[in-house]
Amino acid sequence: MATKDPTAVERANLLNMAKLSIKGLIESALSFGRTLDSDYPPLQQFFVVMEHCLKHGLKVRKSFLSYNKTIWGPLELVEKLYPEAEEIGASVRDLPGLKTPLGRARAWLRLALMQKKMADYLRCLIIQRELLSEFYEYHALMMEEEGAVIVGLLVGLNVIDANLCVKGEDLDSQVGVIDFSMYLKNEEEIGNKERNVQIAAILDQKNYVEELNRQLNSTVSSLHSRVDSLEKSNTKLIEELAIAKNNIIKLQEENHQLRSENELILMRTRQHLEVTKVDVETELQTYKHSRQGLDEMYDDARRQLRDESQLRQDVENELSVQVGMKHEIELAMKLLEKDIHEKQDTLIGLRQQLEEVKAINIEMYQKLQGSEDGLKEKNEIIARLEEKTNKITTAMRQLEQSDNDLLTQTRTIAVSLVKSASSDPQDQYKLVKDISF
Repeated sequence: MATKDPTAVERANLLNMAKLSIKGLIESALSFGRTLDSDYPPLQQFFVVMEHCLKHGLKVRKSFLSYNKTIWGPLELVEKLYPEAEEIGASVRDLPGLKTPLGRARAWLRLALMQKKMADYLRCLIIQRELLSEFYEYHALMMEEEGAVIVGLLVGLNVIDANLCVKGEDLDSQVGVIDFSMYLKNEEEIGNKERNVQIAAILDQKNYVEELNRQLNSTVSSLHSRVDSLEKSNTKLIEELAIAKNNIIKLQEENHQLRSENELILMRTRQHLEVTKVDVETELQTYKHSRQGLDEMYDDARRQLRDESQLRQDVENELSVQVGMKHEIELAMKLLEKDIHEKQDTLIGLRQQLEEVKAINIEMYQKLQGSEDGLKEKNEIIARLEEKTNKITTAMRQLEQSDNDLLTQTRTIAVSLVKSASSDPQDQYKLVKDISF
């Protein structure tokens, strides 16, 4: 028969002890019926069992004076992984009576139990196995599945209310020994099933209440956030309402001003009409005695009244037209500004193109200037060559002329010689012919 791995047996034993310790603590606390204190034996045994579970497979660390093997290292690591654990770590470090890392670890376990967050703290610790490998061996309880099971069992401790005085307690010198006699079952405990059922029901009810409380807390937080958002939107709406009221007041003032101007125009028109009526009445009274031209004057008065009415209508129409023209002018101004901006952009582009053309023209002018200089030099050379050619042509013509003169003189001398040498004409012709050739 194959032997079991001793480390696996140790993990199984510690797991069973943790189950018994947690179960016994919950049952005894529910039957106890009030807040637990530091002297409560099941609670003391629970801390001893948790200390043994956390020490299992812990690596030995070399210090300056001796070897160190403590559980305070991994517990202190929780602060980096769980931000809410910073408060408990600071509280442990501020306790005056603690001198050893083991005492700090024991105080940390007690404060975590009072906060009802021990399961949450250790859960975030066992998830980070790469970080735990710096403190534990690969076969340690916290590195295997048994550690996750114990963390799951610790959730049930949230039903316990504990009030532990950590400040005055001597946690450095305590000896952690497990009392197995507390977990040995007897016949009375086995037979008391109804009591266990009641405890389980109470435990379930308390878990349900706590879960409901958590949900209510999350709902309250969401409602607070919604209230904040509604308050912000309400302030924005109030500001917009104030702006709208100011705009309404301005529009009312403009309307009142337009009404006052309209009333002023109507008043002037009425005064003018009244004056016209007075004049008409005066003229009627004046010309009652003479009936000549009465109809014509009456028609003139009616025509003038009609013209005044038409003038009033024209003034009102012109006012509306001017208002429309004002809007059209504003629109035209906006379009003109847009056109001006576009033309400015076009002008800037044309200026850039002009600068580029100027640069190209300057470059071409420089090249043309260089080519003109070269052309002038070539023209000078050609002129000199033409001058030399003319001189050579003149010299050749002079030479040809001198040759012709010399040839003429030679022929003349030859003819004279022929004439003097022979008297026969045929002989003279032959001599002359020979000389010419």
